[in-house]
Amino acid sequence: MKRTANAHWNGTLKDGKGEITTQSTTLNKTQYSFKTRFEEGVGTNPEELIAAAHAGCFTMAVGAALTQAGFTPGDLTTDAILDLDMAALEIKGIHLDMKASTIDGVDEAKFKEIAEGAKANCIVSKALSVPITLNVQYA
Repeated sequence: MKRTANAHWNGTLKDGKGEITTQSTTLNKTQYSFKTRFEEGVGTNPEELIAAAHAGCFTMAVGAALTQAGFTPGDLTTDAILDLDMAALEIKGIHLDMKASTIDGVDEAKFKEIAEGAKANCIVSKALSVPITLNVQYA
């Protein structure tokens, strides 16, 4: 299976602008620029998309691991915070902050064990060569 995306850029780094389109067209000529990437502006940026992909992949992986262990997942919500070092122009890490509703038969220790396994084994985690941290709030 292949998943594709397309990026188009025109102009200099600071004054140029571009568009990103995904295979599904959920993003369809979505604007990105220096301002949306390194300042504040309307549009997206690669780092935001990596964080979104990681949050989505990890959350699905937790749901899958719970199901595989014989539990019925409840509400799972993950915020992914990507740390971009502007001086070095590199991603220093991603912090995953998960909130989960109580799941019958799963205590906090078991849930954290399942979440740690999902963090290590979700497809996006495996694709990234940066440290990945995780915080789980289980209630």
